[in-house]
Amino acid sequence: MTESSSSTQRKRSRTIARMAATQALYQCEQTGANPESVLMEFIRHRHIAPTASFEEGHIPDADLNLLEEIVRGTVTRQDAIDQALTSLLPESWPLNRLDPVLRALLRTAIGEIMAGLPAQIAINEYLDVAHGFFSGDEPKMVNGILDKFARQKTGEREAE
Repeated sequence: MTESSSSTQRKRSRTIARMAATQALYQCEQTGANPESVLMEFIRHRHIAPTASFEEGHIPDADLNLLEEIVRGTVTRQDAIDQALTSLLPESWPLNRLDPVLRALLRTAIGEIMAGLPAQIAINEYLDVAHGFFSGDEPKMVNGILDKFARQKTGEREAE
């Protein structure tokens, strides 16, 4: 495997982990399941043979360490994430009005930025994730909200 294809495979495995984290958090919210049990399900039952497809709900190439880190970090920081997300949305658009998959996606993205992932990388990655889940205007909304969050964070750092 060349260095370029290895780098591409690593990026793909990280993008799949982010998609899976979004799905896992969506599943937790919809079913009330414990995040640890959802993670175990994803690792044991969805991370199977490389010939299984993502479209079938499998995550054969996912970076499992990143998946676990994102889900656990998002759950740990969920109050702060939701507070930030609420402040980014128009007042007439409360958090619970967002599509549940979109809400999970934005939570994971904001959680990763809060954890130190550079905003530009998060925005690029989560735009890919958004395009994987949505074909309408949702990716534009993801871009706008994450960009606004990144600018606010930059402003906070400059004020310190």
